[in-house]
Amino acid sequence: MNTNSTTKFPVSQLDFSLEIKGNETEIVISSYEDHFMVIATQIGAMGTVLYARKEEGVSINATFNVSVIFGKRDEPMLVACARQLIEHVSVSGSSKPLVLSLGLKDHSAETLKGIISAVIDNRMW
Repeated sequence: MNTNSTTKFPVSQLDFSLEIKGNETEIVISSYEDHFMVIATQIGAMGTVLYARKEEGVSINATFNVSVIFGKRDEPMLVACARQLIEHVSVSGSSKPLVLSLGLKDHSAETLKGIISAVIDNRMW
């Protein structure tokens, strides 16, 4: 895994690449003042972009909202990936929302688990 970390005002960024199921996968994690952005691509482009946030309310149990900004709206596994990442952000104590871009050749559960694991291992929250 190749890793490059830069801290530049106002955005801290970490980018690295790894192989997931035979596909070279580039991941960029950026921490903005008001949100996190994760780009994972195997195609050299952004692909489907999702927005995930924790709902603030009076409920005891946390509620999360994930929506597709643009791209594939009929891929529940992409939504599940965003939900797992925003839940991890929330458990870690941050209330920032997440913008997630997935440009993938392979949308299998194994690929998405590999992306989730890589992002959590290199988290910036």
